[in-house]
Amino acid sequence: MNFWEWFVGGFFVLGLGAVGWQALQPAPAQTAQGHSMVPPDTSGIPQGAPIANVLLPAEFSPQAQMGQRAFEAKCASCHGENAAGQNGVAPPLVHKIYEPNHHSDAAFLNAAQNGVQSHHWNFGNMPPVEGLTQGDVKMIAGYVRELQRANGIN
Repeated sequence: MNFWEWFVGGFFVLGLGAVGWQALQPAPAQTAQGHSMVPPDTSGIPQGAPIANVLLPAEFSPQAQMGQRAFEAKCASCHGENAAGQNGVAPPLVHKIYEPNHHSDAAFLNAAQNGVQSHHWNFGNMPPVEGLTQGDVKMIAGYVRELQRANGIN
């Protein structure tokens, strides 16, 4: 065998070894953000009751105030007052699962426009929300982010 055959063969063996080593690593139980991807247990919460205890900030920015009005008109019927969720209906958005590093503002926009398949909670899929512009969703996300910060979710 010449030098290039040894080189390519060695590179191939190293690549297989790396793939095999990675495949044998245990899956992490939690993400870097510190929350499990297992749906939270809400069995001790009455149906329709808020899931999260949400603390309100001293005041909202003007953008968040507009977002609050849009949230109350289009989102609160499912996600509850102050985005605290409703057991059996929809999750709280003031929850570490929805922190900005895991669910960006773009994820809120995508969910409102296209709906979203259930993946963190056992409440079923979220349908698209009719009648919201991208600007509305950006203001809603601003409102939710201010609620999250007031509750220690950054």
